[in-house]
Amino acid sequence: MKKFLVLILFTLTLHAFGQFRPKTEKMWYREDFDEKPFSWGYFLGTNLMLFKVVPDDSGVNDQGMIYLRQKNKMGFTVGLMGKMKLHDYFDLKIEPAVHFAERELYFGNISSGADSVREVKTTYVDIPILLKLHGDRWVNTRPYIQGGVGYMVNLQSNEKKKEDNQEDIFRMKTHNFNWQVEMGVELNLRRFKLTPSIKGIFLFNNELVQDNPGTNPQWAGSLKSLSSRIFVFSLKFE
Repeated sequence: MKKFLVLILFTLTLHAFGQFRPKTEKMWYREDFDEKPFSWGYFLGTNLMLFKVVPDDSGVNDQGMIYLRQKNKMGFTVGLMGKMKLHDYFDLKIEPAVHFAERELYFGNISSGADSVREVKTTYVDIPILLKLHGDRWVNTRPYIQGGVGYMVNLQSNEKKKEDNQEDIFRMKTHNFNWQVEMGVELNLRRFKLTPSIKGIFLFNNELVQDNPGTNPQWAGSLKSLSSRIFVFSLKFE
């Protein structure tokens, strides 16, 4: 599925760049598009999710090294976007998105191989409000940077499950908040606008749900907090 998504993004990129005229012509496309008070679009992307780890005392060895190790796999992101023009250089944006990813946690303080690994499958629904600052348009390109805050729901959090790591269930919080920043370049083509962008999403809160009383503290009990860091490369279409 991930390879298929990468293939789609690559194909769409080639098709989009194929709409440019030869450089000698320097045609200005869709000059009136940026003057519209409202616009909308969608985006597709790939993501990489990491955990920021704060260990408990029992989660650190004698040399001060954290027992927890993580393996992060590439995921994918899809979303919609709406824009309201505020000023010649400022826009207000909303970009609801869904981020899919899978991470593996390895607890080095556990000798048993099966018990030392926990798979963390994540589906985040992200609803951010963003302020966009862009520069002047140069022919058919325009750089921008945007940032804001968002509310995020983890649909695979396992927070309400009674089972914990004793039954191989790693629990995280369902409701989360984040701040995010993004930069990219708008490319005005003949039929649409294409925007390659890179975004960082950083969760404010601790996502970790501790294990039940009486459960061995070698898993969640060895950690004070976990919070996600998400990096997204996307192609936006308007």
